[in-house]
Amino acid sequence: MTPDARWILARRGPRNLLDPRRAYAASVEDELTEEGAVAPVATIFLTNRECPWTCLMCDLWQNTLQETVAPGAIPEQIRQALASLPPARRIKLYNAGSFFDPKAVPPEDHAAIVELTAPFERVVVESHPALVGEACFELSRRLGGGRLEVAMGLETAHPEVLARLNKGMTVEDFGRAARALVARGIAVRAFVLVGLPYLSPAESRAWCRRSVAFAFDAGVRVVALIPTRTGNGALDALAEAGAFAPPTLSLLEACLSDALRLDRGQAFADLWDLPRLAGCRSCFPGRADRLVRMNLWQAIAPPISCSSCGGSA
Repeated sequence: MTPDARWILARRGPRNLLDPRRAYAASVEDELTEEGAVAPVATIFLTNRECPWTCLMCDLWQNTLQETVAPGAIPEQIRQALASLPPARRIKLYNAGSFFDPKAVPPEDHAAIVELTAPFERVVVESHPALVGEACFELSRRLGGGRLEVAMGLETAHPEVLARLNKGMTVEDFGRAARALVARGIAVRAFVLVGLPYLSPAESRAWCRRSVAFAFDAGVRVVALIPTRTGNGALDALAEAGAFAPPTLSLLEACLSDALRLDRGQAFADLWDLPRLAGCRSCFPGRADRLVRMNLWQAIAPPISCSSCGGSA
């Protein structure tokens, strides 16, 4: 079965109620820079209209609106979020879709956003590969100095699975967009899924490694490994039908190790909502700390043995 947008939408639950003048979340976390230093990075999760693509695995729609925010709302969200956060060197403006979608972030707000992000050495925004174009290149020119980084969801380099994710792009589309960004001095970050529908865990691991390698071949500087989550309705239905097995902590650890062994660029495990992968409560704290160290060291840390579950990872 290849789900279409209608099938995916029919399985959704309710959205969260949001204030269009407030970011729905914000945090500061340490991340290793391309120079090998650890820098505090502010991440602001902007409240805006839902992405026009209806991806099978997406749960970000739960924190989106059904209408475009008024001009000035996005800069106000950034101002309020920054006022609540400790100092940071870099900033991520994540908006559950594409920064360059004019129905998500009004283009007339770009100037104010450039001004608000002036203190930061790197500004990371999200985009679907189809929206990488002149608006993106103009934002880079406004920011100046190679400060822009664009994060794009590759998800997987498996062509058939990617098509069934309903993402509205091909592997080749991602490669073209990444190369266009790199050619203009814009850094690229890729999101790759850990745990794919329609594949076994062993196949998912193999394709995760191939996807990370593809991203680096396309000029990507950083790959973030995202455990595929149930809870969006569509993946829950696939899990019930036996077409999806949620990823385990062991699979995430293995995929990060595989990516680091490539030694082609930086690879990070996304640790948001990591407790849902806990499995064994005895070894989870140590294994979570191991992933943090691997993210910051960009090296494979010694495995954690567990007498309770008998596992070692």
